[in-house]
Amino acid sequence: MRSPDSPAPATTHGGAGRPRPALAFVAGAIVGCLGGLIGLGGAEFRLPLLVALFAYATREAIGLNVALSLVTVAFSLAFRIGGSGADALWPHAAAIFTLATGAIVGAFAGVAIGRRLSAWALTWVVAALLVMLAIVMASHAVDPQQGLRLSLSPAAQASAALAAGVAIGVVASLLGVAGGELLIPTLVLLYAVDTKLAGTLSLAISLPTLLVSLARWRHARGDWSLWDANRGLLVWMGAGSIAGAAAGARLLGWVDARVLSLMLAALLVYSALHLGWQARRA
Repeated sequence: MRSPDSPAPATTHGGAGRPRPALAFVAGAIVGCLGGLIGLGGAEFRLPLLVALFAYATREAIGLNVALSLVTVAFSLAFRIGGSGADALWPHAAAIFTLATGAIVGAFAGVAIGRRLSAWALTWVVAALLVMLAIVMASHAVDPQQGLRLSLSPAAQASAALAAGVAIGVVASLLGVAGGELLIPTLVLLYAVDTKLAGTLSLAISLPTLLVSLARWRHARGDWSLWDANRGLLVWMGAGSIAGAAAGARLLGWVDARVLSLMLAALLVYSALHLGWQARRA
């Protein structure tokens, strides 16, 4: 994951050249499958591909990533609900509402915070948070019944969820991600839900957050030129993301929740190390 404040590479794509549809579709499908399986928008996996394979500058890649994450999250949620029904979501409506409200507030606040907090400081704060959440998920992979959880009163739980939502919204807005890698362990820690259900809940929470992030990016640029100029890549990678999300949602029933917890813990550690490496190079 990278901050929009990161320096852009000298080379920019800007929509010029061929969109490489086959590569875009395959890349989108792989990322979409991981997103549909774990419950993420896939931005962490997609961003390096946009920069390395398609030669986009970092800021452009993040802007495109927000739109593609929105597609992945929307269809992953639809396929998951289609497979298991929406009944499991209603008992957790309060958790969805509280975290989504905080995340939307945080997404708006991220603009102001990004102007005051240095990219270096933001990177290390987020990296430390990722490591802490990786420990939470690893504990549930070892013992799903006795993993790390917080026992709070309803009022304290709601307050903690709101604060966590704001923090996640800030990070998601600044880094152009859906925030699922932060939402899932937060849901497990605060609401004691299993990893599979937490993935579905995180998709429902990420959807409005990504809409706010996309609106923020559009407002910052003043128009839709970035997305218009790269329509070919968005169409092909978006189509791949939809196909991958469908496959990931179908695989969900075959994968043990402990494996998902380990996968997410590994992703969190990878993201933390990646951020630390970027901070050292800055």
